[in-house]
Amino acid sequence: MRAVVQRVSQAFVRVDGKIVGQIEKGLMVLIGVHVDDTEKDLDYIYKKVTGLRIFEDENEQMNLGLEDVNGQLLVVSQFTLYGDGRKGRRPSFIESARPEKAIPLYEGFLERAKKDNIKCESGVFGADMKVEIHNDGPVTILLDSSKIL
Repeated sequence: MRAVVQRVSQAFVRVDGKIVGQIEKGLMVLIGVHVDDTEKDLDYIYKKVTGLRIFEDENEQMNLGLEDVNGQLLVVSQFTLYGDGRKGRRPSFIESARPEKAIPLYEGFLERAKKDNIKCESGVFGADMKVEIHNDGPVTILLDSSKIL
């Protein structure tokens, strides 16, 4: 599982011109599911995203986590995170999980956030979405569950 995590001052996602998810200060999370991903990958990515200390403290050091700043999550599925552009000019997406596998893992992320009382908004899986991100910093972190040490 891969996640692109951006610290934002606000972000929102539209489907058919209507806002379906919107947050203020928090993290914009783009999630891609690999064909071989399991609950173990979901556990890793969820814990890393929600545990990242990428918000500034009073000394302008990145020492605070999402919970410390009462931050919010906007989570959007993005199968293109497994696009492979090494050959030719058109990326291959064969490493991206099909919806029947990806949806339960994506929804599992959302359910965990809600269970942890984190304000969590989302896009619409598989929809043509327009995402507006006000990246704060900018701070962008790449996470990949296959890179577990």
